[in-house]
Amino acid sequence: MDQDGQTSPSGSCVDPSTLVSEDGKNTKSVLCQRCGSKVLCPGMAQFSDKELFLPSMRKKSSISQSDGSVDGDTLTAHWLVYDMFDFENVGFTKDVGKIKYLICADCEIGPIGWHCLDDKKSFYVALERVDHA
Repeated sequence: MDQDGQTSPSGSCVDPSTLVSEDGKNTKSVLCQRCGSKVLCPGMAQFSDKELFLPSMRKKSSISQSDGSVDGDTLTAHWLVYDMFDFENVGFTKDVGKIKYLICADCEIGPIGWHCLDDKKSFYVALERVDHA
């Protein structure tokens, strides 16, 4: 939280206990922070405590263009989705090494998540990069 009591997008102020069911699934819809588009319906993702680095949020065209130095955040709280067809609305960047970053398909802001091309069945959405309703 900053001095005005607001949560910062890169701060770790998301409380997973209010968002995770007893069986570890998301209890609320997952929405884009920028445009409010629905990314996931309730019950479609499993909570995962995995440390992943995501570049800072920006438009799709600037995510895949890297000059070697990337600013971003190491995040640990994620929604794990096992099938890309479980998403309501998600887009992918071009390959960045062996990674595709997940973005909002409507407004193209991101990355909101991460997908390694070596693991075809694991898509991670960072809790801090999305809203819940």
